Amino acid sequence: MGADRVGGVRRPVRAVVYAACGVVLLAGCASMPDRGDLRDVESTPRQDSQLRVFAMPPREDAPPAEIVQGFLEALTSDDPQYATARQYLTGGASGDWRPERSTTVLAGGPDIQVDRVTERDSTDNYAFTLTGSKVARVDGEQSYTPMGGHYSQPVHLTRDKKSGQWRIDLLPQGVVMGQSDFQRNYMSVNKYYFASNTWADAAPSATAVADPVFVRRRVDAMTQVVRSLLSGPTKWLEPSVSSSFPAGAALRRGVTSLVPDDQNRLTVPLNEKASGVGREKCREMATQLLFTLQNLTPTVDAVTLQGADGSTLCSFESGRAETVATRGSVKRPDYLYFVDDKQRLVRIADTGTASGAEPVPGALGEGVQKLQSAAVSWDERTAAGVGSDGRSLLVSSLVAGSALDAPVLQSQGKAEDDRLTAPSWDARGDLWVADRDPARPRLWVLEQGGGEPLEVKVPGLKGRVDAVRVAADGVRIALVVKADNNSKSLLIGRIERDEKAGERPVVSVLGLRSAAPELEDVTAMSWAGDSRLVVAGREQGGVQTMRYVQVDGSTPEGPPPAALTGVQSIAAAEDDRLPLVASSSEDGIVRLPSGAQWQKVTKDGMAPVYPG
Repeated sequence: MGADRVGGVRRPVRAVVYAACGVVLLAGCASMPDRGDLRDVESTPRQDSQLRVFAMPPREDAPPAEIVQGFLEALTSDDPQYATARQYLTGGASGDWRPERSTTVLAGGPDIQVDRVTERDSTDNYAFTLTGSKVARVDGEQSYTPMGGHYSQPVHLTRDKKSGQWRIDLLPQGVVMGQSDFQRNYMSVNKYYFASNTWADAAPSATAVADPVFVRRRVDAMTQVVRSLLSGPTKWLEPSVSSSFPAGAALRRGVTSLVPDDQNRLTVPLNEKASGVGREKCREMATQLLFTLQNLTPTVDAVTLQGADGSTLCSFESGRAETVATRGSVKRPDYLYFVDDKQRLVRIADTGTASGAEPVPGALGEGVQKLQSAAVSWDERTAAGVGSDGRSLLVSSLVAGSALDAPVLQSQGKAEDDRLTAPSWDARGDLWVADRDPARPRLWVLEQGGGEPLEVKVPGLKGRVDAVRVAADGVRIALVVKADNNSKSLLIGRIERDEKAGERPVVSVLGLRSAAPELEDVTAMSWAGDSRLVVAGREQGGVQTMRYVQVDGSTPEGPPPAALTGVQSIAAAEDDRLPLVASSSEDGIVRLPSGAQWQKVTKDGMAPVYPG
């Protein structure tokens, strides 16, 4: 008989939970079996994020089954260095184990299978196999990656010859836990770096790019995030960004925790690698810190950076950070734009109603050229529109009386759905669009919205690009890709430009990764923050749904948007104070103010967009 799985009732969680109002010991009615009977360690229900969970050490003469289960539960506690979890290991195994190397997330808690062969052959050795369905992995850089497939890792126990106690002497590196335990224990935080070669033309400052990582929620998250920021960007983003912290910069030796003072100022002592920086470079470092910390908590209003000798390198307040770098769009949009029933580009104030809609100044608002979609530059001075047949891309200034020039790009696709996608502007004023012509599908970029189009290289792309949206930072791009089986997935790529003197740049989209792995038919998407998108699509065998997703494929905290049927397009602003807007086949253009339900803007309109 092969390995058996003994499942069913989950044993009581052996942990102490501290709440704001007191101390609670989590216990259940059943007792832990003291023989070989084994129960799987299921992922615990998600609990109040303010609760703190502390692991319990192994009890005297605990059997192998209890040792394994106790160890797995200790991994889900708030023990900073996993000191209690290490008590379940032999000295050698504890020395070799590196919990910080990775966290593997399973759909449920790890299932535990007993190796019966080892059980029969020896009274001093016991073997198990941990199994489950993989959901994701957080690597040593704290970067999240969705995963699938089967998880299977061995765990071996031995009986200590002196004490007679069972301890684990072989285990997988890293940490493993169920999905709900992961959601309780970890949180996503954006750390910020500067775009290497992307500058917003309308801004005198650099562009900050979000780099999401996962940190343990209640294990001094602030210090974790600062250490992660100092260590540099994740490998995926690194080729397109830079950090103002010198290589090797870290917290000063002996600094174990960072806490703001009663004036909401955080002092960050740095090592000698950062001690020689000038004031301008220090201001940039402080800006990275402020953007990162304010994403974690709103309670940090200023930072002071200290050198290795304790001297002050610089002090910087949050209100001044925007003078060094911008996040998202350069400014709050003045208008929401859409194509009206006369197929003109029109606009309304972001707080207005459809009754106040007016044609945009310039040729695209005159109605001579019928449109099916449009995009407006970040500075709201230029618009691009795709003709009603999807064949032509036109660009016009948003100035009264401006003429409509010849199309800047044309598709040869035979059917309307095989021609141009809706366009998208990046932060540097370049215009992106995809040609869906099956004979030669391509992704294009037009520098400053004109000139000879540049074909963008997308190595590893399987299928054709069916929709394009560039992030406000100009470094990341979201693509809906249609595969040969007609499924549509959402992929995030990194934009890289190889610019040589006297030559046109070579533009590539690299590092494609899935941002919505659970959706097999994405119908609409839009950026909705520094590292978040809103997506409409269908799960396998399901109905259309709308949700928020992170660029790394994780699901952000908070409720999804209210349900909406027949979604054709979505528009979200980088400024989350502005309402989500969508085009529905049933209701026309609708918007979703924060904390409200969908409200009708106009029945006669389509393709709503904010600048970008």
